[in-house]
Amino acid sequence: MNLMILAQRTWNSAVTTTRLCSHVERRHGAPLAVLGLSLIASTAVFAADPLASWNDGPAKQAIVEFVKATTQEGGSQFVSPAERIATFDQDGTLWVEHPAYSQLFYCLSRVPAVVKAKPELASAEPFKTVLSGDRAAMAKLTLDDYLKIAMVTLSGMPTDEFKQQVRAWLAEARDPRWKRPFTELTYQPMKEVMQYLRDNGYKTYIVTGGGQDFVRAYSEEIYGVPAEQVVGSAGATEYVYDKNGKPQLIKQPKVVLNDNDAGKPENIYLMTGRQPNAAFGNSTGDKQMLEYTKAGQGARLVMLVLHDDAEREYAYGPAQALPETKVGTFTQPLYDQAKRDGWTVISMKKDWKKVFAFE
Repeated sequence: MNLMILAQRTWNSAVTTTRLCSHVERRHGAPLAVLGLSLIASTAVFAADPLASWNDGPAKQAIVEFVKATTQEGGSQFVSPAERIATFDQDGTLWVEHPAYSQLFYCLSRVPAVVKAKPELASAEPFKTVLSGDRAAMAKLTLDDYLKIAMVTLSGMPTDEFKQQVRAWLAEARDPRWKRPFTELTYQPMKEVMQYLRDNGYKTYIVTGGGQDFVRAYSEEIYGVPAEQVVGSAGATEYVYDKNGKPQLIKQPKVVLNDNDAGKPENIYLMTGRQPNAAFGNSTGDKQMLEYTKAGQGARLVMLVLHDDAEREYAYGPAQALPETKVGTFTQPLYDQAKRDGWTVISMKKDWKKVFAFE
């Protein structure tokens, strides 16, 4: 049931009960009035704004109207609960992606351990540069260099061991700017949207270009999204037996799913068999997922986060004359397409009362 409808019905019930209590009170004494006040207090919880970190405006209104249209039984745009799907990019949409993706920080942190296990890598590039700690030299590494690092640091271990490694790193690692755990740098407004959609019968999926296993290690705890609802770039695994004969899966240095660009809608269908009703992104890598979502019939919610708040987070585009970036690029053509095709652009600066829960 739509929370707004539930809140209204609960309020009406509370008012009726309070009037009844007042009538009984006149005949039998005061204690029942306390019950009426208690019910009113409970109603206030139901009536609370589920999108409290959003400023009133077109973006917030679009979310509320979409939920109302798709969950109102008998309405022309009603979507059955089994078909309610919402997809969210992660980096730059659900948490901070600058100055580099969190998973890249993780991979770099694993290089010493990998080199210890494979000493021959110590003199090989790009591992030699990473071990040097020379930031200027590391800044010159290419995409292929980072892919080599990823292939080595994200493979060769059992899947359970990898999960433990990620969780241990997240517990200790700190973002270079805020000096806080990466998991605290999630966007409070977006987490509210995810919960609001779930409260109204939607399944929320994380659809990320990052590693599927990496995100699955923390998705339920941080976002309320279970592992099976994470769609990401995925490496191969091999079924083997350990020295005690116990079966296990070993992560392999081979990509089987590339969850970027057109890979996003392709993998959404592969993993869910459905077309999303709502989709949220922030960069050119999300373009096809948003197009695919918007192309469906009935009410559709397609939103792009524009990072235009250098004070509270970061400002980059280059859409709307914002600074250029190679991480989470939001181009002017993408912005123009959003305006032309009826997508909603979320201004971090204008639409969000707060960015992080700790503010």
